[in-house]
Amino acid sequence: MTEIITVTGNIATEPEQRTIAEGVRVTSFRLASSHRRFDRGSGKWVEQYTNWFTVSAFRGLGEHAYASLHQGDRVVVTGRLRLRDWDTGTKRGTTAEIDADSVGHDLLWGTTSYQRADGGESDRGAGDQTRTGEQTAAGATDASGWTIPAATADLVGAGADRGSGVPAGSDETPF
Repeated sequence: MTEIITVTGNIATEPEQRTIAEGVRVTSFRLASSHRRFDRGSGKWVEQYTNWFTVSAFRGLGEHAYASLHQGDRVVVTGRLRLRDWDTGTKRGTTAEIDADSVGHDLLWGTTSYQRADGGESDRGAGDQTRTGEQTAAGATDASGWTIPAATADLVGAGADRGSGVPAGSDETPF
């Protein structure tokens, strides 16, 4: 039986990438998902508990996650839940792991800049990905990992003071 779950939370560890059998790359990180409730008596939100997950993203998704995600980012993860029992001889416990099918920033808490992968297929891998401070086609990234947009002076506006992202004079559809 495979349980597919969706979890929102904060990345608690800087994502790590490693290569496993047959050259498959995997990116993993710890995810903290805190549950809160509103206490009417105090008029404040009160944290009830935090669930911890180890998230693993394989192949192209792992490449993209490693290039895009950082400790402290608020994300949404969908994938297969696996509960793994462990025993060290002195301690016993259960670890909740998620084999990710999809990972992305939670846009309720911030903004992000999307850049389509070359080739259009995520399982091909992302090739050489850039990390903080390196230049990309969309612009550079600052020390906190956020993308600094490239110049947009040659873009055509598309209502509500928001650009369509289509260069002026282009025949490309603006969506």
